Amino acid sequence: MLKEQINSDIKEFLKAGKSFEAGVLRLMSAALGNKEIEKRGKGEDSVLTDEEIVEVLMKEAKKRKEAAEVYKTGNREDLAEKELKELEVIKKYLPEQASAEEIEKAVDKAIAATGAVDVKTFGKVMAEVMKELKGKADAGTIKEIIKKKLEMRNEK
Repeated sequence: MLKEQINSDIKEFLKAGKSFEAGVLRLMSAALGNKEIEKRGKGEDSVLTDEEIVEVLMKEAKKRKEAAEVYKTGNREDLAEKELKELEVIKKYLPEQASAEEIEKAVDKAIAATGAVDVKTFGKVMAEVMKELKGKADAGTIKEIIKKKLEMRNEK
């Protein structure tokens, strides 16, 4: 299971003297612990599935990506670089990301399945694509491709 892998890797990184990587994984472990507490609070079983773990890691990766962009616009390259290094560590635990071609195929399939013809049906298409590509693609990228495809349909 993914959580055991993360905990095992923390120990390995510490033994190897890689304190930066171990620190990043400790933050991920804490985020997973918070998710477990949240589930317990809702009266659910607190054991996280690998899918839920990937979801938490995707959120953490997104935070790092956004923080890096903010730091770059604020001319803080040192902090942006740190965030990007953390992002690289997190990415090692995420499933292989879908290529732009795979995303486009999934979007085309979703548009056909939902019968979407304009931007008003964006939500239906997005929901359909996210079912297929959850954890494998960035929602922002999917959003851009869907908008582009739906706008192209309107121009015809």
